[in-house]
Amino acid sequence: MTKKNASKPSAAPVSSAPRVVDLEHYVPAYLTWIANKLSRGASQHYLEIFDVGIETWRCLVLLAIEGAISAQQISRVIGMDKGSISRCLKGMQERGLIRTELDAADGRLRIAVLTPEGRTLHDQIMGMALERERAFLSVLDDGETELLMSMLRRLHENLPAVETATQEYAATHFPQAKGAKRRRAED
Repeated sequence: MTKKNASKPSAAPVSSAPRVVDLEHYVPAYLTWIANKLSRGASQHYLEIFDVGIETWRCLVLLAIEGAISAQQISRVIGMDKGSISRCLKGMQERGLIRTELDAADGRLRIAVLTPEGRTLHDQIMGMALERERAFLSVLDDGETELLMSMLRRLHENLPAVETATQEYAATHFPQAKGAKRRRAED
């Protein structure tokens, strides 16, 4: 800028382009892309080799850890629709991977229990799942992997705050929306 023009304020360029999300810096996009591609790849291999999809694998993982678990608990942990989980468990029962029984603490609640056949399938798939994880994380060193896991845990724990912020934003900016009216009426 020359001295002559230095005293004049410069006007900011006016843009008529619509605002868009900067995908290079939008964390939810990367998390979604990674999760979708990891799930799709795993599901293709698990179906081809073991004749089970990713939902069955996710249920097997929780059953192997817990031994017995309800559809509601699985839904809460992995964030899938309870109806989808129930259908998955029904298919698993038909294949002999689980059996269902009434919960000893709540006789109305049905829980899934891993059978020996289910445990064998879990153990077979686990090797492939851990190899996929190893390959995925191979671009990180041990410290970076631990840092990533720590950050992912914190982000996961923060999801209720995201839902609260979204509800508040919707109620403020879109009060005419059916859900926003209902939430305000509940307050």
